[in-house]
Amino acid sequence: MLRFALTIFLVFLSGLPALALCAGQSIMDRLNADQRAELNTAVAATPYGQGTLWTATRGDNRLTIVGTMHLYDPRLDALLDRVRSQVTGADLILVEMTKAEEKQMQQALLTRPETMIITTGPTLPDVLDAATWAQLSDAAAARQIPPFMAAKFQPWYLMLVLSMPPCAMQDALAGQRGLDHMIMDLAETAGVPMQAVEPWDTLFSLFEQDSFEDQVAMLRLSILDPGLQQEMFVAMLEGYVAGRIAEVWELSRLSSAFIPGMDKTAADALFVQTEQLLLIDRNRAWLPVIETAAGTHPDIVLAVGAAHLPGQDGVLQGLANAGWTIAPLP
Repeated sequence: MLRFALTIFLVFLSGLPALALCAGQSIMDRLNADQRAELNTAVAATPYGQGTLWTATRGDNRLTIVGTMHLYDPRLDALLDRVRSQVTGADLILVEMTKAEEKQMQQALLTRPETMIITTGPTLPDVLDAATWAQLSDAAAARQIPPFMAAKFQPWYLMLVLSMPPCAMQDALAGQRGLDHMIMDLAETAGVPMQAVEPWDTLFSLFEQDSFEDQVAMLRLSILDPGLQQEMFVAMLEGYVAGRIAEVWELSRLSSAFIPGMDKTAADALFVQTEQLLLIDRNRAWLPVIETAAGTHPDIVLAVGAAHLPGQDGVLQGLANAGWTIAPLP
């Protein structure tokens, strides 16, 4: 079920680096009148499509909900300031992965290198034609990854790495962390306990559902023109900072129209499958975790990837369906 849209989404889910590094033209500038109308119609029909900071209340319970990015941008400081008192005064912080789960993940990758690295059998140059491997090698080198290392990456992992354009790699390699980590650092200093909304290996399990052959096929499709990729990043970052979360998601759906050889009907079908896998199914699994936590913690901060919040199957609508009153953070 790994699809091109997965690459687009994971970039957004995993966060975007500073616009100073990925600046310039936005893919929004490529949209014609019909595409803009399609985008606007889809966004208008999306519940809770505008905004990154929300509150949910029910009885004596209160949730402060933050749609996050996981890599640093200077403008995230202002968002952190808006929820600083809520974080330090909370009974519990819910995030996708706490620092404890991160350590578990790092330890597991040391003991199970086959999760991300091809440890037996043919490597990528052995299963790809020379022209495709040359393109991938150049793309990896542009991201400061030696081709001999990229050759041993599992296809899904190389696809994920290449989803970040070269302009974004400096902050990533420097270890800059995003809004979720900024919130966790603040909570740690204040002594507020933290809990993950899902097991640390959830995404790895999703990645591993596809066969090696299917992953290789999708890796071929994930090779993007660097200029187009940067335009997509610029649009995503501008949309996030402005709180236009539904627009970012719908724009990633429309972006397939600018990829040479990509059939729109097939791309739309793949996008729906990816949305189910990475957003809808996970959102539904998180809701009981949130409800259970609310049973013992009346004041919670929920900080998860911004793409999880809007939509009929988003976290906010799921909470509203369960009787919570949703409102933008004052």
